[in-house]
Amino acid sequence: MEEQNYSVEFETFTKRHYIKVFAKKYKSAWSGTLQDIDDICKRIDSVLEYKRADLISAVAQYKLVKLDFAVEGTRVSPKSSGNRCILFIDEDIRSVKVLLVYSKNDISEPNETAKWKSIVKQTFDEVGKIFNL
Repeated sequence: MEEQNYSVEFETFTKRHYIKVFAKKYKSAWSGTLQDIDDICKRIDSVLEYKRADLISAVAQYKLVKLDFAVEGTRVSPKSSGNRCILFIDEDIRSVKVLLVYSKNDISEPNETAKWKSIVKQTFDEVGKIFNL
């Protein structure tokens, strides 16, 4: 029996900040990319099973996941593109919340991970508490 898809929600913070930059930079290619991200998130369990995304942390039914993606038509692999999504997954209600969509240029080195964790902790308080960010 096939698993039911996850529901996907892009957080308002994400839409207002980083997605706006991608939409401006990539114009028509961005809508297809956004649809691709949505489709991938709907089947996030398979993506994790085949190690196409990185499980950052798991606590009870919750998961924090980093997903690499490429912009449609750029001919660059997701890993080398430097584009990332941070996802909050609730296995009980089978939902995925897209907390951040960013480029490594948006959240620069050094220590990209510490920077996005800080943004998640400040912006999404309940997620920060669950994962002790």
